[in-house]
Parts: sequence; C-alpha cells; structure tokens
Amino acid sequence: MNRRHLLALAALCTGLLAAPALRAADGKLELIEPGKLIVATDSTFAPFSMRTPSGELDGLEVRVMREICRRIGLEYNPVNIKFDALLVGLMADQYDITSESMDITPTRQKQVAFADGWLESGARIVTRKDTGIKGPEDLKGRNVGALSASTFGKLAEEHGANLKSYKTAADAMQDLVGGNIDAVINDAVAGNYAIKARKLPLVMIETPLSTIQKGFAIKKGKPNLHAAVNKALAEMVADGTYAKLLTPLIGYDPAPKEPIKTSAM
Repeated sequence: MNRRHLLALAALCTGLLAAPALRAADGKLELIEPGKLIVATDSTFAPFSMRTPSGELDGLEVRVMREICRRIGLEYNPVNIKFDALLVGLMADQYDITSESMDITPTRQKQVAFADGWLESGARIVTRKDTGIKGPEDLKGRNVGALSASTFGKLAEEHGANLKSYKTAADAMQDLVGGNIDAVINDAVAGNYAIKARKLPLVMIETPLSTIQKGFAIKKGKPNLHAAVNKALAEMVADGTYAKLLTPLIGYDPAPKEPIKTSAM
C-alpha cells in the first residue's frame, strides 16, 4: 500500500471517529438548534437535578444527560422548567427533550415519546414517626402532599387521602416536618436522599405504592433523536459509565434490568 492509499485510509478512520459530532451537525437529529441539545430540567428535585453549593447544576439526570450529549456529539444546554409545565413546553418546541424525573405512564405515552427507561424507582410514603401511618391503608382521611402534575397525587387520592399539591417536593417535605400535613408521597430515590442529605426527622414507609421507570420525554415524530439517545444510554450502561456516574450520589446503580422501550411515533 503506497503513501497515497495510507493517507486516504487515515482520513477515513478519522471520519469514522468523528461520526458522533458529524451526526449531530448534519441536521438529521430534528434539533431546535443544530449541534445543541436543549434539555428541560427542574433543579429543585434532588438528587435527580439540583444545585451544588457553588451553584452548579448536578444530579442523576444531569450526569446521565451530559454523558448522552458527549456521546452523540452535542452541546448540553439545560433550561430550568417547573415540573408541571414540562410537557406543555416540550409540545411547543421550547426544548428538545426533558430530563426531569418523569414516570413512564400509558397516559403520558399518548402525548410524547419516551427514550428507553433510564432509572427504576417508585412511589413511597414519607411521614413523621408520630403520625401512626404504617402503610397505604393508613392514608385514608389524612392530609397528604405531592408534587403538582406528578403521578403521586393520583396515588394519594386513590388511597382516600386529602391531597395538597406543591410546586416543589422540597416544599412538601418541609410542610410535613412543620406538621402542616401528615405525609408526602414522593419518589423513593428522592425521598430517601432528602431525608439523609438534609437530616430530616422523617421516615420512609417500606411498602411501595408503585414501582415504575423514569424516562426522558421527546416530542413524537423525532425518530433520529430518539434512536441516538437510546443508543448512547444503552452504551453507557453497558460499559459501566452509568454506574460510575450515579452510584456516588445514591449508593447503588438504579439502572432498570429490563428497560421499558417505547416508539418514537
């Protein structure tokens, strides 16, 4: 093989190595802005998305989404959106994807396409030791808080509770500490993290109200973006990067053993 052929081969290999960046720039990912992934998150829901003492954005979903962007070859561009407005903004093309801790449910799947399930968790009851609440059957007639527009409020009402909705889970937990409500239905990962990190005088009831997977929501009709996110996510789980990024925050690897897979259409 002569020098000319070697140079041609080198150029080909370079092109293959740069494929993620080229793929992001070629306009086929159905992005609002080429080369940039605009990601909606709510920085008030630790440990999924939160601010460090220095003000930097961090959290489970933030770490995963940053790595997905790196692998696809896109600039990670987060925007802070309240949970109850996430899907409205997504449908209005204000951002490309949501990375907030959102349960994959049949109702939401009618509205948006979800990337494959990226984290497994569920709903749990958080309460004070003096409330007498030991399980789901004890919620009837009690004042229970939940994040507005989440699946947790519906669970509270299904168990006969008097629901009080909150803009942030942190506000609900604080009201519980203050004695204004009897319990909070929260994500198991978030609830456990809040109790430990903030040293709250609360307990989490062992009996789960649900077991569910979290998903990154994408507007329907974006199959290339959907496929690219799924590929990057699967690769980072398989090569151990996912566990290395998330385990330091919560003490274990929360990746689903059998991720929910959904259609982009």
